[in-house]
Amino acid sequence: MSYVVALDVGGTSMKGGLVTLSGEVTVFPGRPTGRERGADAAVATINSYVSELADAGTATFGQAPAGVGLAVPGIVSATVALYSANIGWRDVPVAAFVPDGLPACLGHDVRTGGLAESVFGAGREVSDFLFLPLGTGIAAAVVVGGEPYGGANGWGGEIGHTPVWPDGEKCACGQRGCLETYASAAALARRYAARTGDAATAKGIVERAASDGDAAAVLGDAVEALAISLASYTLLLDPSMIVIGGGLGEAGPALLDPLAERLAARLSFREPPPLRQSALGVRAGMMGAAILGWRAAGRTDWSPGLVGHGVGHGL
Repeated sequence: MSYVVALDVGGTSMKGGLVTLSGEVTVFPGRPTGRERGADAAVATINSYVSELADAGTATFGQAPAGVGLAVPGIVSATVALYSANIGWRDVPVAAFVPDGLPACLGHDVRTGGLAESVFGAGREVSDFLFLPLGTGIAAAVVVGGEPYGGANGWGGEIGHTPVWPDGEKCACGQRGCLETYASAAALARRYAARTGDAATAKGIVERAASDGDAAAVLGDAVEALAISLASYTLLLDPSMIVIGGGLGEAGPALLDPLAERLAARLSFREPPPLRQSALGVRAGMMGAAILGWRAAGRTDWSPGLVGHGVGHGL
């Protein structure tokens, strides 16, 4: 049976799996990237993990994988991981990540997640939308015509570093008032701790906002910042919908309902696009990597509909 290796590489950890032509998904335990030992060590660790997954697939299915798809952070083309601030690599060819002889394709982690949502997730019924995962940081996938758009130099979608309050808090990027400074999961935890002296996760802050004034204030700032950014995006590109993902996106209506209300208030002369929760959640990167793996294999007989049918069972 034909299958691909799909790998979602984050700044500190990675998760991988095998996806067959008929849509069966087998997920394997995640691994640390080993970035603390340097970029070369991280590349070697990824190569070793891909080899392990390929060996497991060969033992199970009796043949080598048809291809490998890797979703990685930073600036990336289909064939080169150009730069990652989180891991530290520069200009790493895709061949360095996989055993010799395996066709492989790289993709930007967030845009790869957006691709998965486009093919068999929340955006599968529209041709253009914004995929906005809210995690430790904030970046987005601008999906146009069903494909993520990276821009002229691969920087497209960096909505997290668009200022919402130009005289606001200092951002790690060097600017002030960036969306990420107020609305990322890390920002919620940091700003709540600064107000109260107590540690809390972003999810915990959302859950206690109804009864905790400090949590409500921090969440309110985050929602307002998101509404400002998304209103500007809507007026510029008129998306069919906005898909909210990432760990903070798992809050569902507790986040989406007030965000929809504030977004509508900032778009007084037009209807806002609908907000949707990610259908794939934290699985989006891996499933997008599977799409890249089939593309690398040149398999035109692969059907996204088949993969969509099986995605809920293996993950």
